[in-house]
Amino acid sequence: WHHIGGYPMQESVSKTKAGGILIGSVLLCNCAGLLGSLFTTTGPGSWYSTLIKPAFNPPAWIFAPVWTLLYILMGISLYLVIMEGIKGRDVRIPLLVFTIQLILNILWSYAFFGLESTFFGLLVIILLWISIVATMILFYPVRKAAAWLLVPYILWVSFATLLTYTIYSLN
Repeated sequence: WHHIGGYPMQESVSKTKAGGILIGSVLLCNCAGLLGSLFTTTGPGSWYSTLIKPAFNPPAWIFAPVWTLLYILMGISLYLVIMEGIKGRDVRIPLLVFTIQLILNILWSYAFFGLESTFFGLLVIILLWISIVATMILFYPVRKAAAWLLVPYILWVSFATLLTYTIYSLN
């Protein structure tokens, strides 16, 4: 047995393989963010720039660093659950729900920015919020730290849900 992150790991998983899984998990989540960003246009002359936004709308520069950090935390969370699966725990349903929330994360950008629809954006972000909570609930018994790493994500998406609802209401 080796120890990674304080938890025993079977001999069959080398530190190199574990490191590859960690990097792959973080890259996967950041690729989801990159896909979502392909639909996101917020500059002058964009559809988004024409919308009425609330006073609490954050400055545009804040989104990239916040989302990058959130995707890194999501990737570490995913890695922890995958490693539990390698140790023999059944993590198929938690990983399926994680995948669903990651897809909904991408779909929100498409619905809101790609379709230029505050209504569909609101519907998708509500489903995203529910799926993040479900992921956290399912991750908790597998690896508590994996669930806790998603707390900043659910807090940010809660704020984004309020922001999306407010933009929908104002427009």
